[in-house]
Amino acid sequence: MKQLDKILQTFDYQFNDAALLKLAFTHRSIGSNNNERLEFLGDSILGMVISAELYKRFPNEKEGVLTRLRSSLVKGETLSEIATELSLGEFIKLGSGELKSGGFRRSSTLADVVEAIIGAIYLDSKDEFGLAKIEKIILNIFSSRIDKCEPKGILKDPKTRLQEYLQAKNLTLPTYSIVSISGKEHQQTFKVSCSIKGFSNHVIANGSSRRKAEQAAAEKALETIIHE
Repeated sequence: MKQLDKILQTFDYQFNDAALLKLAFTHRSIGSNNNERLEFLGDSILGMVISAELYKRFPNEKEGVLTRLRSSLVKGETLSEIATELSLGEFIKLGSGELKSGGFRRSSTLADVVEAIIGAIYLDSKDEFGLAKIEKIILNIFSSRIDKCEPKGILKDPKTRLQEYLQAKNLTLPTYSIVSISGKEHQQTFKVSCSIKGFSNHVIANGSSRRKAEQAAAEKALETIIHE
């Protein structure tokens, strides 16, 4: 764990309970004693800390802008980038099947570890520091990305843009339906269709979650109806 401790110096934290740190790096493919609960906790803490910081930094921005800024910071892609920068992937404990398929490089797995570490640090430091310690750590790790936040440069997500486009044209809002779900539980692919009344064609797109598939379908639908 010495090499891992060195990497975690970036977090400016030393664990009192090493078991929490170990659990944060344990993927669900190992068994029931995994990092999913820590990930759940870390996700909530991360969202709250980033929300509070954006609220302070941009006092004149509306809720919708703040929401999009927060989403850009806490989305899986950003968390995966942070995990890669910290070389966390090589320390993730994976089941043999997940290991053979390159799970330690999978974006969702890397993102989950960052959230799990946040949850683990919060629990480990709770009695002594409360929320103040983990807030400081999060803001330190995300500082460069928060500094680059530009409200005017944040593009609305595809589903929102499609909805607003249709509303402006007084058209019916889209309907999203799951066409199929394939793959193992921890590596599923969702196929989703997007249908809009009045348009003959419906589009289908894939994603690693229902949300991502719907966003991809909305993007394709928007391109289709604009050029139709």
